[in-house]
Amino acid sequence: MLHEDLMLLFIDQQTGKVRSSFAPAENALAGAVLMDLVNSGRVAFEPNGKKLQVVDPTPVNDPVLYESLSRFDKPMRPQRAVERVRKKLQDNVIARLAERGVVRVEPRKVLGIFPAKSYVITDERVHGEVRKAVGDVVAGYRGPDERTGSLITLLYAVNAVHRVFDGDKREIKRRAKEIAAGHWAGDAVRRAVEAVQAGVTAAASAAASGE
Repeated sequence: MLHEDLMLLFIDQQTGKVRSSFAPAENALAGAVLMDLVNSGRVAFEPNGKKLQVVDPTPVNDPVLYESLSRFDKPMRPQRAVERVRKKLQDNVIARLAERGVVRVEPRKVLGIFPAKSYVITDERVHGEVRKAVGDVVAGYRGPDERTGSLITLLYAVNAVHRVFDGDKREIKRRAKEIAAGHWAGDAVRRAVEAVQAGVTAAASAAASGE
């Protein structure tokens, strides 16, 4: 699932913290969930490409996608869909990864007072595969495919690629911008990614401005 891969990219293995601030991470995760729902055939864009709608209400065998699908009470634009889906999403994705034994959640204190959580990677293989696959594309060692291209595009939409991967910030941003605008997917997938990317960017801008 894209949303699980993206959450693993956001987790800093050294500190147990999320590499991006809470709102950008949730916006990007919501975009990944929307792409997973589109890829599963449960959600699709209307013929004019402006709104997402449920086309197959069959329950999804994934608790995160199941809950997200239930929030589609009517067709909605990508930005609105991101805003609806992102509620409590980070915690829900983490819980799913914990159930699968990929991540362990531990309590910690901020400034020795405020309760918070640390995320410990317990499945190094799964985490390493995701970071290598996406990191190799960011570094230019190989070209993007639908999976890596989608993940990098979502990270780029919330200005987080340079927070997830080490290297020259300017070069990483330049490479991510090229990938986000590239032709690494078929027309249908590309249109879906572009629309979701626009929705994530708009939702992030609205959150930053306090709208």
